[in-house]
Amino acid sequence: MRYHTGLFIPGPTNVPDQVRRAMNLPQEDMRSPDFPKLTLPLFADLKKVFKTETGQPFIYPSSGTGGWEAVLTNTLNPGDKVLISTFGQFSLLWADMCQRLGFETVVVDCEWGEGVPVETFHDILAKDKGHTIRAVLATQNETATGVTSDIAGLRKAMDAAGHPALLYVDGVSSVGSIDFRMDEWGVDGIVSGSQKGFMLPTGLAIICVSQKALEAHKSSKFPRCFFSFEDMMRTNKDGYFPYTPATTLLRGLRASLDLMFEEGLENVFARHNHIATGVRKAIEAWGYELCAKEPKWHSDTVSAIKVPANIDAVKVIRHAFDRYGVSFGSGLNKLSGKVFRIGHLGATSELLLLGAVAAAEMSLVDCGADIELGSGVAACQTWYGGRRNIEAAKAA
Repeated sequence: MRYHTGLFIPGPTNVPDQVRRAMNLPQEDMRSPDFPKLTLPLFADLKKVFKTETGQPFIYPSSGTGGWEAVLTNTLNPGDKVLISTFGQFSLLWADMCQRLGFETVVVDCEWGEGVPVETFHDILAKDKGHTIRAVLATQNETATGVTSDIAGLRKAMDAAGHPALLYVDGVSSVGSIDFRMDEWGVDGIVSGSQKGFMLPTGLAIICVSQKALEAHKSSKFPRCFFSFEDMMRTNKDGYFPYTPATTLLRGLRASLDLMFEEGLENVFARHNHIATGVRKAIEAWGYELCAKEPKWHSDTVSAIKVPANIDAVKVIRHAFDRYGVSFGSGLNKLSGKVFRIGHLGATSELLLLGAVAAAEMSLVDCGADIELGSGVAACQTWYGGRRNIEAAKAA
């Protein structure tokens, strides 16, 4: 009997027991006098996660895609020029949204496995003497390829070019798992979702915008209703929403934030790096490569693993689910059949990822891969503790 499927996709992620219990409650009145006791501290604590003193957070009953749309349509105008690079399925979809919304979209196509082309962006912005580019869009963590980009470096490049464009970041699979610094990096809009580092079910778009973005909002003529900043700000200031909020998810968010603060955000980031490194050690032991082209691109939330030409990654994923009860992420778009993805973000641990590595190893071998059973597990064990700790004890 299979009680739980091992969930190792890059979202939705595992929901901790404390968060599930916090959401298992009777429905409540979202207009009651005491509802702001829940919501106002949530807004304040989200600013701590985004590392901002002056940013304005918003919580929409939506997915991260809705968060993209909210930021764009509240601060820009139809026909505005935006700059974006595509290097995976989700950066590609964000660019597609820009085009469908009617923006003049300057797209820099990059090889899948690389990240935001900081130097190229600098050159484009430096040549834009008339400052016709209104916004720069960057995906901090591209889930499809397991690539993390340098947002701090992008801000430096924008400053060096002397360009006033707004900087918007997709942090759906990074916020709460990988360091993000809104104020320090001069980010004007950050978009995240509940189902990744926040360890919740899908259903909340959690965003934050700068005062500069709010100033741009005043001159934005884009049609909007559901995603209106005006409606949100008018009611949020008192702890309420312009329409029925996802009350149980808000209760879960409270529990999730409590867990993150109890562990400490820097410790959360260190844990993700530690666990991800163990997975990368296993991949190296198999003799396989990541989709990410260089270590500087390596993501601490998801590893996209390239399989040999004689192996079909789709069959590996299906076999892992059918035989071992484990879910891995599939290759998206042009990567279908060429990679499978191990998600290692949110409520995860060394023990869980050892199980994921073992299941991946067995599934690969079952599907014809020429790797030694136990090689990846041993490499992962060595990194997580085991022999490394023994050697440290001997040296002491």
